[in-house]
Amino acid sequence: MRADLLALTQESLAALTNRGLVKRATREVEQAPPAITEDPGGTVRGTYPDGPETQLPQGGLETGSCTCGATGICRHIVGLVIAYQSEHETTDVVTQWSPGAFTDEQIEARIGARQLNAARRAYRAGYVARVHRPSAADPAPRVELGSATVRFLVPGDLGFVHTDAVAGARDDVIALAVWAFRAADAKAADAKAADAKAADAKAADAKAADAKAADAQAADAVAADTKDATAGGKADEQDVQVDVGGPPATADAGTDASLDAAVHLAGEILLTGATHVGPGLAATVAEVRQRLERAGLRWPLLAVGDLEEQLAAYERRATSYSHDRLAGLVAELHARHRAVTNRRHALPAAPGGAGLRARILGTREAAETPMRRARLDGLGCRLRTVGDETQVEIYFAHADSATVLVLRRAYREGGRVAGATVAQLAGGTVVTESAIRSASRTVRLATSRVAKTTVTPSQGMWTALPDALVVRDLRELAAYLDRLPPRVVRPRVEAELVRVVQVAEVRSVHYSPGAQRLDAVVADPAGGVATITATHTAAAPGALDAIAAALDGPVRAVAGTVGRSRGVITVEPLGFAVGDDAVVVPDLAPAGGFRIGGGPVPDEDPLRHAVGTAAALLAEVPHRGLRMLPPTFTGRLRDAEHTLSRVGLRRAAASVGALREGLGPDPDDTTVRLWVDAYVRLLVTAELQ
Repeated sequence: MRADLLALTQESLAALTNRGLVKRATREVEQAPPAITEDPGGTVRGTYPDGPETQLPQGGLETGSCTCGATGICRHIVGLVIAYQSEHETTDVVTQWSPGAFTDEQIEARIGARQLNAARRAYRAGYVARVHRPSAADPAPRVELGSATVRFLVPGDLGFVHTDAVAGARDDVIALAVWAFRAADAKAADAKAADAKAADAKAADAKAADAKAADAQAADAVAADTKDATAGGKADEQDVQVDVGGPPATADAGTDASLDAAVHLAGEILLTGATHVGPGLAATVAEVRQRLERAGLRWPLLAVGDLEEQLAAYERRATSYSHDRLAGLVAELHARHRAVTNRRHALPAAPGGAGLRARILGTREAAETPMRRARLDGLGCRLRTVGDETQVEIYFAHADSATVLVLRRAYREGGRVAGATVAQLAGGTVVTESAIRSASRTVRLATSRVAKTTVTPSQGMWTALPDALVVRDLRELAAYLDRLPPRVVRPRVEAELVRVVQVAEVRSVHYSPGAQRLDAVVADPAGGVATITATHTAAAPGALDAIAAALDGPVRAVAGTVGRSRGVITVEPLGFAVGDDAVVVPDLAPAGGFRIGGGPVPDEDPLRHAVGTAAALLAEVPHRGLRMLPPTFTGRLRDAEHTLSRVGLRRAAASVGALREGLGPDPDDTTVRLWVDAYVRLLVTAELQ
């Protein structure tokens, strides 16, 4: 009996093929099932009444063959599996198993030596993975990697592994997923051993301190503690993040010449200023990018790329140039360098150090990964004016990887992407074979005559998406935001904070005419509250009217970028699921005349004002250059220092004061360090507010 075929569910078959093929095969088997035989070697054969003969050896659906003439996995192969399952008893019991048990020899037989070597290179660099063990909700163990999600559909069989990358293009992710499970298994074993050791120590202490009666009581307590630890402790976590591989503990991340070169480039821009950068810097930037690419440091590479774009924008005098953006990129490169080299904090030599490096530098993140047939649920879009053009960012939920992907294009009304309008994509469901995902979670839909892309209207069933994308309790979201590291060192992932927030009640809607801002207080099913906030822009003149109209009716959910302001969870909306089956995309709505209750704008938070003013002042430095600051700049720094001190931000004030005192006629690396100290502190302070 083929246990592998009996373990496949309808969802598994759909993942390995597609849902339409499974439905068609099911109908045909119900109407005219094939005659099935099974060889002693395990090959299952089926003969259909209309003639096609199908056989399925061990090793996965790809090993099957059929006389119907179709290429790849046809409906007869899928039907053979369904018919075979109907003749044998299946069980819904979840099998607890770990893909970490696969050997490297088995992996090589599955993906080949070349892909295994590529995986080993990524292992040596180190990477971060999230491991999900089998559960009643999803019996297939899976691993979320930076470039793909890998699901093991059949216990103990590598022939039935599904990834959202195109088959053959990134099969190395299978090896990376297996090694992630090995790391999780080792972590669980260590936790269980630590729990047992603690229980033994507790029992020994109790025995030495008490009499026999007390000993018996303590033993009972110890037994209960041990049982609780092994039943619900770390050893049995269903969802765990692990750091896999990485440089040896003795390796010094600070010796990474490519990262040093990027930091030196940022320091030179800070000293010279964008206004005085010469044409020779372009060659330096290109060299730094090449070195970062060879070293596999994806996040610094993207930061340097953005830095190059900002300098080019200034040279063209384009409106896309921004003091704040330039300063943020310079600070980011320094912050990432400090985070992996500062010996006072989490070190490569300490447990998790390699994972720290992978998270902060994006080591071995693939630049692009072609995706297998993917379903993308539109969550809305954002229109922005960038320079002289309008850009649209369309947000998609990819349920298989529990991530949000962003498609960015120049926008013109009526324009099409992959044969569909922006409105159809933003408010629809996309099934595509031509999607290519980047390391930063942007996605593009390639034009192909072979790979098809279909778009259908969405009913807005967003709350059925994976739990990682849906907020049902805003208190849990607040705790998640508390745990996030500073933005300047987080992975450079687009839409990292885009979520679907389930709405149980709209409590108030308020419009501030002076600020042209709409604020609405909504509650989740658990009673937590959040503020939906949106500000008028010329790129989307009808957005506020559309939001107000949506909130005036039954709202099921809002998709948007979540954050926090003055201790309150905020949502910048991208789309709304309204009524029974409708989706509203505010930025694409025409200007209307919906009436909203208004009132005066509340006074600005003095803390936010002080931090924002100081940060804006320091953002002028990379623009002007430390060597070219005007004589009045020291006095402006003193004013900012005093303002920060008056509102109680003494450490921020001290960092600004240290920069003021460190300025001189010949600024050097010490002055650069003082600016980075002050600006990063202000960025983190603003983020925490």
